[in-house]
Amino acid sequence: MLRGLIFDVDETLVYYEGYDLRRWYEEVGRPAMEKLGVVLDWETFRRIVKGELSRTYVERFGIDHVEFWKAMDRANRIYRENLLRAGRIRPFSDVDALRELKNMDLKLAAVSNASQDNTELVLRAFGLDKYFDIILGKDYSYLDGVKPNPYLIKKALRSLNLKPEEVMIVGDSSNDVLAGKRAGIKTVNIVRFEKVPGADYYVNDLWELVKIVRGLTCPR
Repeated sequence: MLRGLIFDVDETLVYYEGYDLRRWYEEVGRPAMEKLGVVLDWETFRRIVKGELSRTYVERFGIDHVEFWKAMDRANRIYRENLLRAGRIRPFSDVDALRELKNMDLKLAAVSNASQDNTELVLRAFGLDKYFDIILGKDYSYLDGVKPNPYLIKKALRSLNLKPEEVMIVGDSSNDVLAGKRAGIKTVNIVRFEKVPGADYYVNDLWELVKIVRGLTCPR
């Protein structure tokens, strides 16, 4: 029986107006790297962020990888705060469905590849944090554990005290679907921008998710 849901955050619950990774690299990431004295070229940075290279890769440039990525997250915090002030981070119009899901006595988790504080920042900005039993960002003790690695999903399962067969993950990207599959849980692709192959369910918005959940939790 379904007892819990794990949600991705960025581009699933909230969206960033005009966001582009290459632009973030040029305007936010690269200046932060210059202050550290270690500048990754765009292609190397892209491959690390996409999980094609380990986040420990930066240590070959003589810097501790945890300190490097903490610096990137500090820069990202300032970036997000500026976007929030400018009204360029917004919740999707269907996030009120979280209240309905919470009222169904489900345990809810938010799991993001962003840092813990950056994840909490955007959820709190729109009052969404109150719906979640746990909120998890990247783990600095295992930075390669971000999605599509199942590490954070398994960590959420332990925190929720739920079994894989009792949970579904809801997200917009292939990282979410792959992480869910690798953790042994059912996957829901919310098609915000594009349909991701391999998901168990597809929804166009969170209200469609509510209908699916009702069908899985209500006795026939």
